[in-house]
Amino acid sequence: MTNTQEPQNTNTSGALAVAKAAAGLKLYDTASHAVSSFTPIKPGQVGIYVCGATVQSSPHIGHIRAAVAFDVVRRWFERLGYKVTFVRNVTDIDDKILDKAAAAGQQWWERAYIYEREFTEAYSKLGVEPPTYEPRATGHMIDMIDLIKKIIDNGHAYVVRDADGNPTGNVYFDVASWPHYGELTHQKQTAVSDAASEVTDAMGPSVDNAGNDKYNPVDPADMSPDKHDPRDFALWKAPKDSDPLDARWNTPFGTGRPGWHIECSAMSHRYLKDMFDIHGGGLDLRFPHHENEMAQTRAAGYDSAARWMHSAWVTAKGEKMSKSLGNGLSVPAVLAEHSAWVVRYALGSVQYRSMLEWSDQTLAEAQSAYDRVANFIERAGAAVGEQPSREEIMAISADALPADFVAAMNDDINVSGASAAIFTAIRSGNTLLSKLADRADSDVAKAEVREALVNVRAMLDTLGLDPLAEPWVSDGAAGAGADSAEHDALDKLVSEQLAERAEARKAKDFARADAIRDALGAAGIAIEDGPQGSTWSLK
Repeated sequence: MTNTQEPQNTNTSGALAVAKAAAGLKLYDTASHAVSSFTPIKPGQVGIYVCGATVQSSPHIGHIRAAVAFDVVRRWFERLGYKVTFVRNVTDIDDKILDKAAAAGQQWWERAYIYEREFTEAYSKLGVEPPTYEPRATGHMIDMIDLIKKIIDNGHAYVVRDADGNPTGNVYFDVASWPHYGELTHQKQTAVSDAASEVTDAMGPSVDNAGNDKYNPVDPADMSPDKHDPRDFALWKAPKDSDPLDARWNTPFGTGRPGWHIECSAMSHRYLKDMFDIHGGGLDLRFPHHENEMAQTRAAGYDSAARWMHSAWVTAKGEKMSKSLGNGLSVPAVLAEHSAWVVRYALGSVQYRSMLEWSDQTLAEAQSAYDRVANFIERAGAAVGEQPSREEIMAISADALPADFVAAMNDDINVSGASAAIFTAIRSGNTLLSKLADRADSDVAKAEVREALVNVRAMLDTLGLDPLAEPWVSDGAAGAGADSAEHDALDKLVSEQLAERAEARKAKDFARADAIRDALGAAGIAIEDGPQGSTWSLK
């Protein structure tokens, strides 16, 4: 990959100007411990950098949760009418990649590319929009070396030399020289702690809780006795004896390869220049990765991100889901048992800052949500004689969406509230459908149903869940559930009950008819009677 790329068309919402609703957007900032109003650095534009995968092995659900969370953030900015530049990096040189490749008899770059493609496929299957730029670490060595030179020249890093005065390849950031170190993770006690930060402080490492931990293993280079201070961290690392010759780069401070943290500083500056709006990533990157990244970026003389956002973990029985802990679920394994739409819905079912407990119940609730969504979209489309085009759905501005949905999304991307607004709209739409045949002003009634349909699909699209969008159409979700085996089975069972109920009513056996209706109601099936017969929908 080269250091420059042609940007993609990122403003997929189709909005021509920033919506009035954008004035109400408030987001949490890890550095300030507060939810505050969002104001872009450049009017009408938003720059976002999100730490991507270290491509050492197959993606698991925990990885993809962060990708889905920030995809929803991005989509809301686009729906608000902003032009979004979204950068997500690939770490393709790393101790784990080198070690696992050697153990498997692979070239390190071969292994990295194999798993990079797996991540790309997983993102695509789960409807995560492609980034504007997706830089690889190995494509930006010159940027990293130049950045390290600046930090050294500014007096905030030192080169380790051997007994003869020659550079060894090890360069460390001098934490003691940087008085702002610890500000992101509140180690300087410059901000009042809140519930969210207390959880992250307890579950992750901190400056005051040094040493190895199960969520963020210490880089072996940071264990070196050559460091001036235990807090110092590697900017550049001398090669291990086992490192391949093609995993080493020559620099003024010796042969070696980059430290983990310097990669993101170099790539975010390359593609977003100085201060940009949002730096995102998973909760476990908060310390030491993002703390170190912020320090070294500023120490080089550049502004860091204006706002830092972190998505919480996927947990299994309260424990972080992680391959290293033996409880990680691979994306292909989950998709083998559940549709991609259902998995995406489950991953995005709670606000990005909330822990997401992964269980059979989580997936069952997501499947139920799909059935309700699919049933309404299918029935509404049939009632109005068409499905609105994707172009129409994408062009709906945030200002045209239901107020409760907008309020929830503007409240720090509260997807739980946004989902509630969607199902409120579906219930209202089902009521309109049930009364459609009785309306004398059928054209007006159909227009109301169509408006509800457009609103529901546009809200779903904002969450990446419009069933008539890619990748769901190609994945078999076209027809909004008409091809779903579960939907077909349920429809057959309910239709048989409705036929029996119709016969009971014809025979004036109203007790039997009511019993069938009540049994279906208890099972979560709503029945609507009309001149053309009875129809059903999920409550």
